[in-house]
Amino acid sequence: MPDPAAEPPVLFCLHLLGGSAETWDRVAERLAGRLRCVAIDLPGFGAAADLPGCGVAAMADHVAARIAALAPARWRLAGHSMGAKVALALARRAEDGAPDLAGFSGLVLVAGSPPSPEPMAEAARAAMIAWIDAGPDVRRAEADRFIRRNTGAPLAADAQARAVADVLRANPEAWKAWLGDGAREDWSCRIGVLRAPALVLSGTEDADLGPPAQVALTLPHLARGRHVTLPGAGHLLPIERPAAVADLIAGHAAEAPAAVDPGPPLPEAYRALIASERVNSRLREVLLARAAPDDPAHQPVALDPVALAILRAVLARVLPQAFDGGGRIDLAARIEARLARGGGDGWRFATLPPDAEAYARALATLDAAARERHGAPFLALDAAAQDGLLASVAAGSAAVETRDGLGAEGLKLWFEDLRADAVRTYLAHPAALARLGYGGIGAGGDDVDRMVGFTQVGIDAPEPWEPAATGERAR
Repeated sequence: MPDPAAEPPVLFCLHLLGGSAETWDRVAERLAGRLRCVAIDLPGFGAAADLPGCGVAAMADHVAARIAALAPARWRLAGHSMGAKVALALARRAEDGAPDLAGFSGLVLVAGSPPSPEPMAEAARAAMIAWIDAGPDVRRAEADRFIRRNTGAPLAADAQARAVADVLRANPEAWKAWLGDGAREDWSCRIGVLRAPALVLSGTEDADLGPPAQVALTLPHLARGRHVTLPGAGHLLPIERPAAVADLIAGHAAEAPAAVDPGPPLPEAYRALIASERVNSRLREVLLARAAPDDPAHQPVALDPVALAILRAVLARVLPQAFDGGGRIDLAARIEARLARGGGDGWRFATLPPDAEAYARALATLDAAARERHGAPFLALDAAAQDGLLASVAAGSAAVETRDGLGAEGLKLWFEDLRADAVRTYLAHPAALARLGYGGIGAGGDDVDRMVGFTQVGIDAPEPWEPAATGERAR
């Protein structure tokens, strides 16, 4: 009897709007022997054109039933465009412990529709909904244009013909249901942040779901996501670049799990001080808890995953970290957890709303300002553009009109609070205290009758037990 563990992992493949299981044929051919591809027609498309259920949850149910029926020991999930949103919903179910989805080990998102409503111009949406019900000649011409608009370069004649045929056999009601409702569904909070290793592919010529959309809307939901762009490619990557897509998927499946960032190392001398009788046991407990590694899949509560990702990007510019030995403090996750608990320093600017609301509105305003000024979301900007925008925030000259945003003055005040929160959170970590050579934690232990305290109070007169600073400054 063959050993199931020795068999190639299964890759379940989900197609785009107007596609079918056949969309993945050429990728599957190139993955033969490395991964076993099982492409699935989603309800309303391909051979499943007559099946009902065109929302994200219903499509996920359909795919989950296929996975459960096959019951592979190890499997991954690949979703293209519309299929990516369904794949994300299934990945969340699997990570939440759904028994029929045991064995899930990774995710591939190709030009994916994000968890949030898909970015699409309303005029384009309306036009696509209108022509699907037209007569045969108009439908064929529009289907041909649909495929050509979504490729970076013209397809070979046979590939173009197959792609057009897939669009034409789609159920018009399913086509309209996805454009009118499914693509608009917001799964951001339900999906949260996924732990599974994930590969995100996008083409530089994809107008709506290209690199900026993937960086800003999809990657924030992936704790272990890697983004690869294919120059010159459009939206139909499995058809346009089957060899490249297959090689990238195979490489991703063969990669060893990435190590979790253990955080900045705590120097032995400082660790010894924390363990000594000079440090109160309650303080010791708090310091060791702060030194614990951050969870890369921190699930935000006060913010959504996209806002948390923007906060991480802002803090990387505000307070860069360079600890000896590597490792980083996830300042954003720690600040977000404090916001979720309702904790704080006891005060705020009177013109700002409560902290959690101020952060959410400020980060949304900052992203809107980036789009207005640079035509791209904040997460897609390079470091220089991010710095320039933050400098204008600090100067009180960055403003954009949004319904729930903060004005220029509100952003400026929030940015003051943010910088204070960043420094406070950084200095709460014992690795940062060690870097500064801070010995104040050794002012007294648990024995109140024998407080050890300090005896040297002169300038440049450290106590013999005080560890030396490990860095001149926090770079």
